[in-house]
Amino acid sequence: MADADLDVIIRKLAKQQHKSLTAAVKARRARYLALAAKAKDATAKQRYRQMAKQAYEEGTAAARRLQMSADNAADSYARAMRRTADAFVAQPAAASKRAPARTAPSEAKAKKSPKS
Repeated sequence: MADADLDVIIRKLAKQQHKSLTAAVKARRARYLALAAKAKDATAKQRYRQMAKQAYEEGTAAARRLQMSADNAADSYARAMRRTADAFVAQPAAASKRAPARTAPSEAKAKKSPKS
């Protein structure tokens, strides 16, 4: 996995998180529906069913946002790596064989010995 691109790893981890989050949402929905089945009066049943519906909708929306966020991060990383690779290939060979950099003017003054 060390040689794998990070965008692939980001997508894989997001898929795992999406599955576990979806399973948790379904479990919470089932819990509320079980409470609705055990409820004695109609208002409590209706309230639990509404809570189950709301929990499912909010949970799936959160899972969708998580997936979109991970896709955006993976795409951004892949795009940045592609740009970096293209910029490196596009550099002329002469630019990499430059002369050594000069010292800054402030460093040149510091190197001179003071007059006595």
